[in-house]
Amino acid sequence: MLLPEHNALDQYASIFKKIGGMADALNLEIYLIGGFVRDIFLQRESKDIDIVVIGKGIDFAKKVAQILPNSKFSFFENFGTAQVIYEDLILEFVGARKESYQSNSRKPYVEAGTIQDDQERRDLTINALSIGLNSHNYGKVIDPFNGLEDLDHQIIRTPMDADTTFSDDPLRMLRAIRFATQLGFKIEEKTFEGIERNKERIKIISQERITDELNKIILSPVPSIGFEYLFDTGLLALIFPEMVKLYGVETINTNSHKDNFYHTIQVIDNLCRLSNDLWLRWAAILHDIAKPATKRFEPGIGWTFHGHEDKGSRMVKPIFTRLKLPLNEKMKFVEKLVLLHLRPIVLSQNIVTDSAIRRVMVEAGEDIDALMMLCRSDITSKNEKKVERIKQNFYLVEAKMKLVAEKDNLRNWQPPINGNDILNLFIIEKPQQIGLLKNAVREAILDDQINDEFEACIEFLKEFAFSMGIKEKTLEN
Repeated sequence: MLLPEHNALDQYASIFKKIGGMADALNLEIYLIGGFVRDIFLQRESKDIDIVVIGKGIDFAKKVAQILPNSKFSFFENFGTAQVIYEDLILEFVGARKESYQSNSRKPYVEAGTIQDDQERRDLTINALSIGLNSHNYGKVIDPFNGLEDLDHQIIRTPMDADTTFSDDPLRMLRAIRFATQLGFKIEEKTFEGIERNKERIKIISQERITDELNKIILSPVPSIGFEYLFDTGLLALIFPEMVKLYGVETINTNSHKDNFYHTIQVIDNLCRLSNDLWLRWAAILHDIAKPATKRFEPGIGWTFHGHEDKGSRMVKPIFTRLKLPLNEKMKFVEKLVLLHLRPIVLSQNIVTDSAIRRVMVEAGEDIDALMMLCRSDITSKNEKKVERIKQNFYLVEAKMKLVAEKDNLRNWQPPINGNDILNLFIIEKPQQIGLLKNAVREAILDDQINDEFEACIEFLKEFAFSMGIKEKTLEN
């Protein structure tokens, strides 16, 4: 098969021919392989270039670094790999190898091999493509497993027997689903069945590597593709059981609720049209995560999920901890959005007052735009007229927010009274009284009982403190 016009092999020809010339001089065979070759045919830009050396990859990489000016060389002896960073390219070198595995480990026994051996150990046919770089085969595509045909037909398939491929290295199951999701390809039937049969093997993979693949699925253009594959193969139940619990519809007296699993993945897809932010997408994944735990059937009302936003927010940290996701401000951002995700929707269903708008904006702070994107994405229904009606009301809420924001400048707003002011004004006998007074003035301002000028707040606090039996400081005391 001919290479596409204006391809990356031509773009970096001067570098590849220089490297190939050195290989000729050393009587070594070298090949481009993997994702860079795949992306040439997909006409996707790639700066990560894998080069297989029939010989010692690290030794060859050292010599390459010497002929590429201002390049940076590093190597990883345990893995037999080396890296040369040159301009904006990352060149990874590895010696061609043959691998064999034991059933209780994904660490292979490795020995030197041929280019055919190296292609056989690859995870997918589309990642087993290689291109020669020596003078006698420069630009020749080597495709022993019909990877080009699979690219053309948009198929994900293993080069060797699927059971062997996935049992040897179970991470390949997630990689197969990840590539299907990123590229919008379909997983071939035998490969899909191989994932089903070998799913339990995922338990020997470290959580960090599982989560890395999961995040790449979440960052794909249409994450629902990956989540449906994870669910249908049984992998999701093993790596993210909380999400599987969302699946299913229960009916009592003809009253049914929506399937919250399929609702959630639709919300993620909706959000992906608005934002590329990983943590906002995690908020979408977890926004209804507590619905199974809070589901109740109330006669005369139907199915309810009271408090699922509060319980869901409290579930974020345990989930992030188990998945080895960061327990920092990113987690707190997700917690906040899960907690607040119903608020703008509720506003869109009621008469909207300035104080109600102000309260949501203050609680969301700098994350108000993210919250509104999440809420807009959360509007799903098979009833298109209902969706359109809610969206129109939602647009009115957004317009009102803009007006209130312009008037009040509410982002990261704090009342003008702080803890020191309260300590200077009142005799505080219990630390909780400071929080009580601060919260009282905050609520009064948000409810439009008083304005947010310092003097107005002081007058309000004096009355409120008196009603609570908290005494003012005087010259005598």
